[in-house]
Amino acid sequence: MKKITTTYPVERSLDIIGGKWKLCILSKLQVGPIRFGALKREMPDITQKMLTQQLRDLEAAGLIHRKVYAEVPPKVEYPLTDFGHTLRPMVDFVSGWGIKNNEQINQALGRV
Repeated sequence: MKKITTTYPVERSLDIIGGKWKLCILSKLQVGPIRFGALKREMPDITQKMLTQQLRDLEAAGLIHRKVYAEVPPKVEYPLTDFGHTLRPMVDFVSGWGIKNNEQINQALGRV
């Protein structure tokens, strides 16, 4: 028998968008579809394996789409879905918060 647990909306949301990289990826995709290589260049601290996994997770959640073009060499782009676009206000808010509080964030991270 499946165990039924009560979860909060924040917990359920973080199950989909939580982690170090997913909001960064969603932020980059707000400007339009991006190819894997370009995304990797814009996020040099993420490993190729981690980027691949995060993109798969976001695709499985329905936030992005993996668009494969039939050409040689293969071309793959990652656009946001309509569902992914619904996160724009939250991504913009978090980005603005980070810019506004950059000094305090740097101090807090220095303590970690």
